[in-house]
Amino acid sequence: MTRLGYGEQIRRWRVEKYKEQDSLMNARFRYVTMITAGSKAEGLTCLHESDRDELFVLEGILCVEAGISLHTIPDGIGVYRMDTHAYSGHCRLLLERQARNHSKVIHDALCDNGQGDILLSSSLFLDKMSAYLPTNSSFVNHERAGPSLPGSVGGVVHTDRVWAIRCHCPSILQRWASRPRHWPSPVLVQKVVSLGANVTAVGFKESEYKHMEWRIGFNTGESELVNNLNDTQAKVYVMLKMIVKDVLRPSKKEITSYVMKNIVLWQAERNPQNKFYAQSFLHWLLDGLRALRTAIVTKQLSYYMIPERNLMAASGLTYRQQSHWVEVITDMMAEGPRVILGLPKIRRAIVASPEPMLWYSMKRMELEMLELEYKNRMVPCYENGVLYKSDAIPQKMRRRMGEVLMEIALRMIEEGCAVNDLTDINDRMLQ
Repeated sequence: MTRLGYGEQIRRWRVEKYKEQDSLMNARFRYVTMITAGSKAEGLTCLHESDRDELFVLEGILCVEAGISLHTIPDGIGVYRMDTHAYSGHCRLLLERQARNHSKVIHDALCDNGQGDILLSSSLFLDKMSAYLPTNSSFVNHERAGPSLPGSVGGVVHTDRVWAIRCHCPSILQRWASRPRHWPSPVLVQKVVSLGANVTAVGFKESEYKHMEWRIGFNTGESELVNNLNDTQAKVYVMLKMIVKDVLRPSKKEITSYVMKNIVLWQAERNPQNKFYAQSFLHWLLDGLRALRTAIVTKQLSYYMIPERNLMAASGLTYRQQSHWVEVITDMMAEGPRVILGLPKIRRAIVASPEPMLWYSMKRMELEMLELEYKNRMVPCYENGVLYKSDAIPQKMRRRMGEVLMEIALRMIEEGCAVNDLTDINDRMLQ
């Protein structure tokens, strides 16, 4: 797995590079703060291996729990009160105080509930936000998916863009922080609490009022937790995601990688850290599969941050899917160590000759590092999409990337492989 790009060193390096990129981008933004989330923020996927999740947090607006005094919030910030009489982990937002400079998107998403309250509609908010998304020949916007407004560049780089509002909910975070646990440490618990929460524009699927509801999330805190998993835990998480993607293959997100993340976080909290070491990898992988099978059978898995929220509720799982997936997982667990051979990516890596595998692994790592460094170096060079200053270092990076791709192409030819253009090789290497 280390040779496939899931080792501790490259994982930590990716995390720092995406944080650096966020910092560079936010130096240019005024009304939003961009946060890389999901697998990219966790350093657990290669550059083009999966979608990039981007969270755009609106500035000048805040939602708060009941009991929070408005006098503690600076003037000029718009304030919404959280009505949590909804499915666990969701809320409705009631206007308490208009922002001094509220956006047209927010204004157009306000609704009167007929009882004297003004609510912010999640559905209207996303509809209005969609209309403001830029469109051009290189970036294509796709159909809305939950709270996300997805897009892609060149059919290769896919981005899930999610707009969010900061959320001050100390009682929810304190309930999480006060649980008895083996992990995380008290210091990390307090850091997660300090990172706070946000709400995103999506309601509970089966709610009568889903178009008015928002979902409470802890993206930055969860990324911090995953980044503090040890090497064995991180690789269990990666392999569970592979099993869902390559073996179960859900067609409508009945099971997601987010379910796998929560299974691994519960594992970490409930067991001593010294039990997670390289030789125990298979034990924890099978334990994770057992937890997944139970979640499928019972349609029940508690959300790690808010246990009252069931991640399997409204998943759309059919009885036929349940029966089939339970059978598949049971068979996989019976295979013991051979279970990993059912994963195409792992199987190819195992049967490949060691020397070529190591060579391609090193070239893939170099390409990814060059690409991420290049992107970060280029951010300060652009203003409103126009290159306004030059930097010699990115040019040298591009030349080196071209040299690496030529080396790969020549080796492929020597090994009898069909070689397409260098762009195609680059896309394949970074997937």
